[in-house]
Amino acid sequence: MGKRAYLFKLLQDIRASYWFLPSLLVLVGLLLASVMVWVDGNPSVMPVELPGALLDTQADGARSMLSVIAQSIIGVTGVMFSMTLVAVSFASGNFGPRLIGNFMRDRGNQWSLGILIATFVYALVVLRTVQDDIEGGAAQFVPHYSLLLALGLTLLCVFTLIYFIHHVPETINVSRISASIGAALERRVRGLIDEQDDKDRYVSPPDRAPDMTLTAGTSGYIQTVNFSQLANLADSCDLRVNLTTSIGAFVTEKTPVFEVWAGANGADIDADAVLECFAIGASRTENQNPTFLAEQLVEMIARALSPGVNDPYTAKDCLNRLAAALTVASTYNGGINDRSLPRITFKALTFSRLFAASFPLCRQYIKPDAMVLDHALTLLNNLADVVRNEDREVIRDEIAMLTSDT
Repeated sequence: MGKRAYLFKLLQDIRASYWFLPSLLVLVGLLLASVMVWVDGNPSVMPVELPGALLDTQADGARSMLSVIAQSIIGVTGVMFSMTLVAVSFASGNFGPRLIGNFMRDRGNQWSLGILIATFVYALVVLRTVQDDIEGGAAQFVPHYSLLLALGLTLLCVFTLIYFIHHVPETINVSRISASIGAALERRVRGLIDEQDDKDRYVSPPDRAPDMTLTAGTSGYIQTVNFSQLANLADSCDLRVNLTTSIGAFVTEKTPVFEVWAGANGADIDADAVLECFAIGASRTENQNPTFLAEQLVEMIARALSPGVNDPYTAKDCLNRLAAALTVASTYNGGINDRSLPRITFKALTFSRLFAASFPLCRQYIKPDAMVLDHALTLLNNLADVVRNEDREVIRDEIAMLTSDT
């Protein structure tokens, strides 16, 4: 695993993390507090002056107000964080632990936490600048502009709390969960189709044995492959490269990952440069791996049709989302993209691979339930009517398996 691919993976993880946006807003709160205190020390920079009624706040009153704001906000923040943990615990227990990442990446939760924490930090920073009039010492300093902004941020926090109380139940609504996963799956499928031109997806590797086989070097899941970097390396060094394992697969330190063929000039192969084009992590992610999203829907179906739950309507909704994504996989023609990878071969996501990660995996849960089975057969027949001819056979095979007595 190379440093550049690891940095690329790290950036993806940071953008999807629960802490990044709140931390960024805390820095904004610190910067805003410093700017407003400076404005209070230099009021002439403001285009208008505050009315006299807003300039009669004394140091004790300002200090008390900022203290109340800070104490109240941090208390509410603790309640919000507890509500988030309860929602995450409920979702992981009822819908599957692999859905936790979806809740942690939820922007509504991140913005809500960030706004409250940033307001708390802002109030603390402004509080320390309030000074009493001490004889023979410093003159009284009351940051009136900063106080007004603190009141405005407090009102924003009130509305944020109202939004958050509405948002948390929405995040654990089963229909909303399946809809968000289905939308993400369709978006990822379209993205992969847009990235590659059809004629370049299925270029075969050379017939001869590879000149070098590179292993993973560590165990974990392949999370990211930087195809642009790999293609540039292959072009510059006249190489052919085959990615032997699919993105999202688990590898050990001895698992072959790349097969490399040198060009006609017989130049040396830079193994370290090739290994810098992929990154391994501790868990699977949806980046470059839409089948992970499909398997999340399959897991929801399995739990919904378990004897302890017996919720066929959730299973039917998840099947709808899988059928919608499979329709995109077979009928979406892609956007205009000039990039091609004639020197790189890999296990591209095909309709058959995506289909194998959907309906066949939940077959054993669907067949015992007559209502869900009938709905699945309807979806498959409708899907067979719209897909490409070459994709229709796998659908017919699945219909036969679902209708068989074995």
